Amino acid sequence: MDILDARAENYAALFTSDESPLLATIHRETLASHPQSHMLSGKIQGQFLRFLSQIIQPKYILEIGSFTGYSGICLAEGLAPDGELHTIEIREEDADTAAKNFHISNQNKQITLHRGNALEIIDTLEYSWDLVFIDADKTGYIAYYEKIVPKLSENGIILADNVLFHGQVLTDPIQGKNAKAIHAFNEHVKNDPRTEQVMITLRDGISMIKKKKG
Repeated sequence: MDILDARAENYAALFTSDESPLLATIHRETLASHPQSHMLSGKIQGQFLRFLSQIIQPKYILEIGSFTGYSGICLAEGLAPDGELHTIEIREEDADTAAKNFHISNQNKQITLHRGNALEIIDTLEYSWDLVFIDADKTGYIAYYEKIVPKLSENGIILADNVLFHGQVLTDPIQGKNAKAIHAFNEHVKNDPRTEQVMITLRDGISMIKKKKG
């Protein structure tokens, strides 16, 4: 199901600032060689991540799902001078590609790539997260969320990607384990008294979540 009219998406891309040469190369190479290239954040979402990070200027960023490194580099561009981005990837081949791309980025000394199971790795990272990007296996979203909320800084923000899951959450009944998992996650966040959220219909949907004040 196409959620966003391709004409609107193409029009938006025309009026969105261009990617850096490195990001453009990662974009091109991912589209050309990766069998799941549709998972790439892309220009518009990448600039959204970059802008938000630059506004927040986070000290500690957590990314769950590195893929080929595109979104991590976007997020890292807003890091405080002494900031760190910790990104987790379970698939070795994608981790190798991300590591190569991180190495040639301007923020390479601020990025740490962790390989393995995110639920295990998150427990070893003793940071208060200012910005978190969840873009990994959809059936794990609730578990990741529950790991992260207690470690979120006072003004920290969680970004959860693919919350529309290609429009499959709009069907009745919802079919497929990933669409069902995303819908369950959306319900879980909606009903969490600790947080508040806004769902943004950008690309495949992003939920922006923060702790309630008071």
